[in-house]
Amino acid sequence: MSTFNDSTARRWRARVTYIAAVFAAMALGLGSRAFADRLPVFVAEHFGDALWACMIYFGFRACFAHKRISFALWCSLAFCFAIEFSQLYQADWINQIRDTTLGALVLGKGFLTADLVRYSAGIAVSSLLDVAWPWRKRP
Repeated sequence: MSTFNDSTARRWRARVTYIAAVFAAMALGLGSRAFADRLPVFVAEHFGDALWACMIYFGFRACFAHKRISFALWCSLAFCFAIEFSQLYQADWINQIRDTTLGALVLGKGFLTADLVRYSAGIAVSSLLDVAWPWRKRP
């Protein structure tokens, strides 16, 4: 019975950590947009999208803490790529959503192949951080 409780407690600690990582990625991503004029050009141009993908990865990890890291990696890539490819669809109703601040942050504005590379890099870095984090080590 204690194994179940230890496992459950470990999973909840992981979820809380992943949720904190979601908010950290969100804050850094929004900061990279808000302070783009004060950041190096490379950081301002690329880090926002990579951090958005990091946020998606950690969100999947928070929801599916019991699954393997590779599950979150592939789901995150599929989600981010689907959002990017959805930008090829330009109907009036979805463009009205994209014209809002939240709609632009979630759905983006227009398709860019470079975003697919940025998303891939962000998810790769997130999954490597996930593997390397010391809290993942079992006592």
